[in-house]
Amino acid sequence: MSETILDLKNAAIYQRESLILSEVDVTVNKGEFVYLIGKTGTGKSSFMKTLYGDLPLTEGEGTIVDYNLRTLKEKDIPYLRRKLGVVFQDFKLLTDRNIKNNLLFVLKATGWKDQKAIEHKIDEVLDKVGMKSKGFKYPYQLSGGEQQRVAIARALLNDPELILADEPTGNLDTQTSVEVMEVLQEISKNGNTILMATHDYALLLKYPSKTLKCDGQRVFEVVQKSV
Repeated sequence: MSETILDLKNAAIYQRESLILSEVDVTVNKGEFVYLIGKTGTGKSSFMKTLYGDLPLTEGEGTIVDYNLRTLKEKDIPYLRRKLGVVFQDFKLLTDRNIKNNLLFVLKATGWKDQKAIEHKIDEVLDKVGMKSKGFKYPYQLSGGEQQRVAIARALLNDPELILADEPTGNLDTQTSVEVMEVLQEISKNGNTILMATHDYALLLKYPSKTLKCDGQRVFEVVQKSV
């Protein structure tokens, strides 16, 4: 029996008073790589924000990494986010410190104390994304693709049960998108569960996987035709 990481039943997603998505039924199981596609404005970001606690779930049922989204309290959100790794389109790196210190900041903020364990963890995640030799550099010294790799490394710090990648290749050129995608694929092969919002259909063709589509206020699974 596969373990369910995300389960939404008859959920409605609102941005303030506006209904963005309704009757959402989505299940993501441990180890799956799932795309979330749809045109701009169809609700992909609102869907993602609901999953990491930025928007409240007020209708329907929803659980994510053992948290109930309907009863989620403000004080639970930091703990929920520790079990999620979130990768944004615009990297959100701290520009005033180098890469290692960006990662150190997150570990300290999430309660890590043991210096040796911290060093080991930072090395491990940078290694996973092929950035181990660049820890001393500052974000501005890195290309967009390298910054996104660091953002993925940051998402891996607390061994998340689910990685939410919101348009992680949105600001990158085609070649760099493929490189970032390779990193995500590799992480997925290691057993990490990934839900990735994207409008880059070329990536879906190159790396086919389970696909959910936002359209007409609905989210549904798309059966990909084999090429």
